Amino acid sequence: MELFELTAHELADLIRRGEVSAEEIADSVLRRIDQVEEDVRAYLTVTRDRALAAARAVDARRQKEEDSGPLAGIPVGLKDNLCTQGVRTTCASRMLENFVPPYNATVVEKLYQAGAVVTGKLNMDEFAMGSTTEYSAFFPTRNPWDLSRVPGGSSGGAAAAVAAGEAIYALGSDTGGSIRQPASFCGVVGMKPTYGLVSRYGLVAFASSLDQVGSLTKDVRDCALVLNAIAGHDPLDSTSVPMEVPDYTSFLTGEMKGKRIGVIKEMFDEGLDPEMAEVVKKGVKKLEELGGIVEECSFPHAEYAIAIYYIIAPAEASSNLARFDGIRYGYRANQEEGKELDLQELYLRTRSEGFGPEVKRRILVGTYALSSGYYDAYYLKALKVRTLIREDYRRLFQNFDLLVSPTAPCLPFPLGEKLDDPIVLYLADVYTVPVNLAGLPAISLPCGFVRGLPVGMQLIAPAFKEGDLLQVAYAFEQNTPYHKERPPLQGKSPAEAVEGG
Repeated sequence: MELFELTAHELADLIRRGEVSAEEIADSVLRRIDQVEEDVRAYLTVTRDRALAAARAVDARRQKEEDSGPLAGIPVGLKDNLCTQGVRTTCASRMLENFVPPYNATVVEKLYQAGAVVTGKLNMDEFAMGSTTEYSAFFPTRNPWDLSRVPGGSSGGAAAAVAAGEAIYALGSDTGGSIRQPASFCGVVGMKPTYGLVSRYGLVAFASSLDQVGSLTKDVRDCALVLNAIAGHDPLDSTSVPMEVPDYTSFLTGEMKGKRIGVIKEMFDEGLDPEMAEVVKKGVKKLEELGGIVEECSFPHAEYAIAIYYIIAPAEASSNLARFDGIRYGYRANQEEGKELDLQELYLRTRSEGFGPEVKRRILVGTYALSSGYYDAYYLKALKVRTLIREDYRRLFQNFDLLVSPTAPCLPFPLGEKLDDPIVLYLADVYTVPVNLAGLPAISLPCGFVRGLPVGMQLIAPAFKEGDLLQVAYAFEQNTPYHKERPPLQGKSPAEAVEGG
């Protein structure tokens, strides 16, 4: 087995025993990128030289017998909406195509302090708006399990990179399911932590009350290790919660007997692919066999989640993206020779040329929802329904420790198939969006395959109960084989390294 196929904790064990160096691991992942990147197209920027330098630094510290930590020397890819000092951060948009941040996002800084080896920045839907990674301004990413299909989105580059062995793990962001849905499509583990547990400082904002940084990993133990590294209070983020953070690996006992698990019946309705429904139900049956107390439950306001999400998220996006105007920073429209643009024309041309179609659509929807005369009818009403959804969860968690549902309603679909129908694309997040509206933690686990494509099962917990999520997820994983499956991807030809770094 090649080094790029192993998990972070397996590689950390090899490093600790002196059987392999961090440089050898980085070299293995970089060669894997050369092998398959031309097909998968997960990276916007590969930081080859930086990665090798970081790996050698880890090896040097180890030779001095300095304590390195479990993620030291392990290659990681970062979604391209996380600021990285000295490395461009594009958000997959022409608007930020040449933006090189002067600082690191807090989560990036924490990974550097943990000795992580950053291999580059990963493709995404523009400003994290999309469910397929086809809305990247540069190129779509392909699903490693079937290169003719989408990897999901908006963290599609992150999920595809981990599945294809182009990164051992990755960080993404989840606003309405943007970690969990691509994790389901690509057969990896994806976790969205509780809102406020992980700092958002340095994450380019899409919808500030919904965005959360999380991880995409090959298994649950890696997920716990990454959460240990990135969780915790950050004074630079006013929404970060000051609290003690446990060692999340301590929850990986393999025991889940007596856990009360609610199966959300509204999420097994006619909108779910019947074959996928059977796979997820088998996963639920496995949880019961492992000692879980499983009962069906009702989530009455779930049907309104998508509708209000697509009022609240665009409203916040229209406000957050107002800063990209060609004056302060980002892309600026060129002046035509002999003609000077006035301020209004500069704004119009800059935003027309800098933003892609999906971003423009959401800015228009959000601006409309916030406009005078419509605020009460749409935005305020959406906030009230959001409270009802939170109440639904609060009521359910009085009876259950965890809730379970499918992660996505469908298998990954062919590239381009649904681009002309944004409503269908929005519905790809129908089972993940309610979690963001309530600010809860959730995880997507591989639970089987349909027609050779992976299927994800979602577990949801009360706020700050990530330990319970990981405990049940780990018990499931230890008794099923799905997380060990890898896509049979060989690569057509050596690819040229994407410029950068």
